[in-house]
Amino acid sequence: MTRYARYAVPAIACIALQAGCANMNMDSMTQAGGSLFSAASLSDANVKTLSDQSCAEMDKKNTIAAADSTYTKRLANVMSGLGNTGLPLDAKVYMTKDVNAWAMANGCVRVYSGLMDLMTDDEVRGVVGHEIGHVALGHTKAAMQVAYGTSAARGARRAGRAGQPDADRADVIADRGSW
Repeated sequence: MTRYARYAVPAIACIALQAGCANMNMDSMTQAGGSLFSAASLSDANVKTLSDQSCAEMDKKNTIAAADSTYTKRLANVMSGLGNTGLPLDAKVYMTKDVNAWAMANGCVRVYSGLMDLMTDDEVRGVVGHEIGHVALGHTKAAMQVAYGTSAARGARRAGRAGQPDADRADVIADRGSW
């Protein structure tokens, strides 16, 4: 049982208690319950599927360095220095001045050319190793569970505030962290 499962029963009880409230938006409350269930029941297979979809979407939005480019060859050299990670990895370079790198639970690793322009091979290897470490330690799954849980909490808050003046504006402020 995941750490979110222990919160499911109290959350459902709170939802049930609020169900009789006059201004309750039951559609929003149902969506919040669905998000909470998703957080509690998220499997490794779900995480991989979501990672596959997200990586494919990111690849469509970005220009990937050609297979014979200096960047791709350099990244292959950097990756070979990592040794056996125990994970099947698909590493590519996005051609952008942005400085970033990330890895997903499905082994999708992306390094931005802007980062490679600023760093030595050893520094890039350190960044990529760090990102792969997040995957190996299950941080991708944990982050997805937190996102679903946060969505559930926001949905429940909105459902309970339905029909109140300024409720939407207050939710926007809460989501942004400022006015």
